[in-house]
Amino acid sequence: MTWSDQLQAAAEFLRERDDFLVVAHVQPDGDAISSTVATAWLLGKLGKTYTMYNDGPVPSKLGYLWSSESIATAASKPERKFKNVITVDCADFGRCGTATELFEEGYELLNVDHHPTNDGFGAVNLIDVHAAATVEILYDLIGLLKLVPDEAAATAIYTGLMTDTGGFRYSNTSAKVMEIASSLLRAGANGPFLAETLLERMTMGQMRMIQKALTRLEFSPDQRIGWLWVTGDDLSETGASNEDLEGLVNYPRNVEGVEVGILFKQNAPDSVKISLRSAGAVDVAAVAQQFGGGGHVRAAGCRVNANLPETIPLVIAAVQKALDEAQ
Repeated sequence: MTWSDQLQAAAEFLRERDDFLVVAHVQPDGDAISSTVATAWLLGKLGKTYTMYNDGPVPSKLGYLWSSESIATAASKPERKFKNVITVDCADFGRCGTATELFEEGYELLNVDHHPTNDGFGAVNLIDVHAAATVEILYDLIGLLKLVPDEAAATAIYTGLMTDTGGFRYSNTSAKVMEIASSLLRAGANGPFLAETLLERMTMGQMRMIQKALTRLEFSPDQRIGWLWVTGDDLSETGASNEDLEGLVNYPRNVEGVEVGILFKQNAPDSVKISLRSAGAVDVAAVAQQFGGGGHVRAAGCRVNANLPETIPLVIAAVQKALDEAQ
């Protein structure tokens, strides 16, 4: 289908149905939560009813987003199921988490996403792998529906763009992204406030976690791979939260000469979450897929069911192989 056809199919899905469940991926980031509330805003403008849900809590720094406090979580799960589902920013069906327990038998799903590893699990799929963020896709959909973003919608979309482009610094910062950002500023998004909140400010727990993690920073013999690791005990000792780990993977990646940065987070004795960032020589989404994960060429993640000492060399070997093959 052409992009225009995909947009028309998504618009038809919304127009013909009501009473939606809007779901983003587990451990939500800026684009996930922004896409959730932007979709809810869109549905509200169409006169539709909806429920927003996420497996985990909304990151505290995103609490300024319109209606973010209304997003139900696993701790406050709705006591009913839904026929009509919209997933946003979910690279695969498994990323919906416990939300799938709310899907009614015979449910119909609209899948809105920008991850190259998305396999099109929806009855209707609105997927643009060239979009910088899922909110960029929603901006196009809002335009097709002839809706005009107000300050609330503009702030949400700007937030998703800013977080998924690293503050408009990453290679996915296209001319279109900057044109959209300009229109959102005119619509009321407060650029300086959002930059300060999302890119500059940090908690004391986050600072302490950075201090601890950097003492473990290691590099491969050729210094093309850099990595660090943290544990659940580290979170307790530093007073940091899971959201305070965001951006930690960039420290090894930002060292000159490093092609891939990796963060290992031990969630349980035999469960390690891995975040990968690439300078461009390696498709880290392909590496993540080897371990059941996915993502983007330059930013991806996965989970390994093994302990930390086993996981680190396993993943580094896969990255090293990818680097060698890329030469």
